[in-house]
Amino acid sequence: MKNVILITAACLLALLSTIGASLPYPILPPLFAAEAPNAFNNFMGLPSKLLFGLALTINPLGLLIGSALLGPLSDRYGRRPLLMRTAVGAAIGHAITAWALVIQSYPLFIVARFITGLLEGNGAVARAMLADQLQGPLRLRAMSWLNGAFYLGWLVGPILAGATLVWGVTVPFWIAAGALMLVAVLAAVGLPRETPSLLTTSWWQVARDRHSLNLLRHEELRTLFIVQLALTCGVASFYEFYPLWLVETAHYNAQAIAWVNVGLCGTMTITSLLAGGPSRHAPLLRAGWYACAVALAIAILAMGNIWVGITAIVLFGIPNALYNTVLQGWCAERFSAHGQGAVMGLLSTTFCIANIIVALGGSLLILIDTRLVLVVGALCAAWSAWRMHGWRRHLNATDAPELKAAA
Repeated sequence: MKNVILITAACLLALLSTIGASLPYPILPPLFAAEAPNAFNNFMGLPSKLLFGLALTINPLGLLIGSALLGPLSDRYGRRPLLMRTAVGAAIGHAITAWALVIQSYPLFIVARFITGLLEGNGAVARAMLADQLQGPLRLRAMSWLNGAFYLGWLVGPILAGATLVWGVTVPFWIAAGALMLVAVLAAVGLPRETPSLLTTSWWQVARDRHSLNLLRHEELRTLFIVQLALTCGVASFYEFYPLWLVETAHYNAQAIAWVNVGLCGTMTITSLLAGGPSRHAPLLRAGWYACAVALAIAILAMGNIWVGITAIVLFGIPNALYNTVLQGWCAERFSAHGQGAVMGLLSTTFCIANIIVALGGSLLILIDTRLVLVVGALCAAWSAWRMHGWRRHLNATDAPELKAAA
């Protein structure tokens, strides 16, 4: 019963947090693609596509810092207090975002998106909580269900955005703020209180000395970072620019983009709920093949027409969900000695770095052609799959003598 309550609370936290984070995504492309210039999409006379790229970059920058710090901080101060405080702070960030849109202040919008991203880096905390409390097949299943809750939030959020835009562009952000306040209440009521740490180090010392990027001093974790960064650059190119591809290819508005997102996130949610079972194949072998399928879906989107592209968008959710379930479970087992908060934080931080790289590079590439971003992303994912298979063979060769010696 205790495990059921823990898993349920974690999944509800993930669902409501992601609803808050995903609401803006179908709203932003039409705002910046609008033909009529205004103080928001023509700030300082800069090209609207460049402003759009910066708007995409600033939230992942906050996520990058938050993901690197919040996981290790939760190792020190506890999962429950961090989840409560970050949820309240992110709610305030969404409220500021809504106000920035009302007064058409692009700088305030950027600041608000940064603050919100910083505090929404708490996904690593939820994953670390499950990795701490659960073991074996149940842990793998629970992390798969948690991923499903995150994906379901990406489905529900854009639907809410499309449904509530008729009452004003700020309404979805107020809904996001309310959802995150509910997250704080759930964390306070549903999560067990933890034994306070007896350490006396300040939060600044913990943040400086225990942030997730410190793990890169270990060779295996550096390899993990490299292959994960390449794969997530491909995934980020897909996530960030398929809405703009839909706008340019078929002149889709926010509501139409939201419905395409329903298909994608529904596929990921269902796949995650069914994933996580035992397999006779090695985790890295499966992860490499799923990465190949991710690369193929992105390439088809880049090269296809509108209907082929929409099919690729929806089917992309299957290998992406399977890859995340397999890799996160394998990392929780292999690298647990480094602290689950730090390890899950490294995975989240890697994705944030990829988002920043893609948003910055993509904002320049889309000045030539949006499809070019997708082609580069597909190549990154394909290289990651190839490198993952090589890494698996290397680990098999090095682990086997150690296992024989231990026997």
